Amino acid sequence: MKILITNDDGIFAPGVQALADLLSHFGEVTVVCPETEKSAYSHKITLRQPLKLKKVDFASHAEAFAVNGSPADCVKLGMEVLLPEKPDIVFSGINIGPNVGRDLYYSGTIAAAQEAMLYQVPSVSVSLETFDSRKIKFDIVKQLLYQVVEVIVQNKIPKNLMLNVNLPYTSKELCKGVRVVPMDLSVSRYNFAGLNDPHGHIYYWLKDHYHELELNEGTDYHLLREGYVTISPIELVHTRKRRIDQLTRWFYQYTNLQEEK
Repeated sequence: MKILITNDDGIFAPGVQALADLLSHFGEVTVVCPETEKSAYSHKITLRQPLKLKKVDFASHAEAFAVNGSPADCVKLGMEVLLPEKPDIVFSGINIGPNVGRDLYYSGTIAAAQEAMLYQVPSVSVSLETFDSRKIKFDIVKQLLYQVVEVIVQNKIPKNLMLNVNLPYTSKELCKGVRVVPMDLSVSRYNFAGLNDPHGHIYYWLKDHYHELELNEGTDYHLLREGYVTISPIELVHTRKRRIDQLTRWFYQYTNLQEEK
């Protein structure tokens, strides 16, 4: 099995190293990551400046490359330039900090996995519910994630689907289990806080209210905080036929103007 790894924390982030170590047990690993942190880059791609793909020394046996671009750039370069053929699966992570709810639209980690979907390659984004990378014991994380990856690899992910996986920071023995849940888009995790500078101007900074949120029972937020691994399936399909039929009826009087002429 050929596996492509990326993330948005940067090529030398400890979560990337841990993921590469773990996935080397399942196949041949190639790592392509931004050279620096690109958190909350969403699905940005680089149009107006050249990208540089630089090989770097990596502690594991995986080939590793740094890119002066976004997480989505990394997957795109991997698919179109670096790899002789498409990988069997793409993993994005391990991200430090969870990706839940509306993070679906902001996260560079998730966006990299979604970029793989555009190439009809199954993908998984992986995030960890802790924020201090200096204190993380990745051996514990890898033991918990190994069981999840084993099931994912044994069961073929459809090409138009990605899995958003969030891990509680706990041992596999204390983990309460796995729950497949939708991402709760009703909660706004980031809100602006106003700050005054010495000259009287107000600046606005996004503050993460993750630990202050009211938790809706049964959602990804709630179950992750309760100690479950949460998995949210995300489909590529954005426009469904019934919506096309509905809007066609709205504009019916305009659809045949050329024929009437």
